This record gives sequence, C-alpha cells and structure tokens, in this order.
Amino acid sequence: MAAQAHAQGGWQDAQADRVDARQDRQADRIRQGVASGELTRPETARLVEQQRHIRRLERRTEADGQVTAREAARVEAAQDRASRRIHHAKHDGQARPRAR
Repeated sequence: MAAQAHAQGGWQDAQADRVDARQDRQADRIRQGVASGELTRPETARLVEQQRHIRRLERRTEADGQVTAREAARVEAAQDRASRRIHHAKHDGQARPRAR
C-alpha cells in the first residue's frame, strides 16, 4: 500500500513538474510576443489572464493532495487552449503600434 501511494505521489510530482514547465514555456512565448510587437496590449492582457486562470485551476486541483486523471486532463486541456490562443494571437497579423 505504501509503495502504491509513493508511486502515485511520484506520478503526481512528475505531472505537476510537466504542467509547471509548460506554464513557464507559455509565459516565455507571451513575453517574446510582447518584445517582438506581435502581441497587442489587449491580446497580452487576455493571454496573461488565461495563464492566471490555469494557475488557479492547477492550485484547486492540487488542494486536496490528490490529482485525479480527470483533473489532470482538465488542466492539460486548458493549457492546450492557451497554447492555441498564444499562437493565433502572435500570428494574426495584428501588431503593437511602434513608438515614434
């Protein structure tokens, strides 16, 4: 029983690390989009708020110490949506106006 709990804890730790690493990569993509001018201020605000939502979702799923497969899938789906939105916002042809 203890071995099973340890194995599950290890899986959850690995899952949490993967989620955190993906969040970091998405934040980097947003920062790069701001720096390059590919993201407008409203796009950036929406993407940053979506990242906050994912962090809140992740904290809620981890709050009881158990992350079910359904909860993990929900977080991953939110990250998938965020990734698509980041890509779309960076490649939609809108650009932040350059300062003169």
